[in-house]
Amino acid sequence: MLEYEVAAHRIDAHGSLATTKDAEIVLDTDMAGRRDAFNPAELFLAAIAACMIKGIERVTPMLKFELRGVRVNLKAVRQDAPPKIISVHYAIEVDTDETDQRLELLHTNVRKYGTISNTVAAATELVGTIGRKP
Repeated sequence: MLEYEVAAHRIDAHGSLATTKDAEIVLDTDMAGRRDAFNPAELFLAAIAACMIKGIERVTPMLKFELRGVRVNLKAVRQDAPPKIISVHYAIEVDTDETDQRLELLHTNVRKYGTISNTVAAATELVGTIGRKP
């Protein structure tokens, strides 16, 4: 079993700081919001995107899949009462010359083996597509 640790602390009424290993990220914990930091919902979406991109990095050598780049766009829908994310939609854009069948194989692997995406999919609707970079 793997374990992960993150610590976060309040800096002031406008933000907080999360740390792990030698990394840190400023968090938007200001009730008015701030444009220079991720709020909790945006951080949640960033974690899903990071999981998908890391999954692609993991499986491309095994599949001998050639790509020049990847972008993941995500949107979440939040309900107010009780507050929760009810769905996450994503679009993975891959800059590649691989066939459509190989692109779908990459998508299957990303969905099947992603720790964060599997966790999210068990808790809410997670749907999306994979396609070529326009």
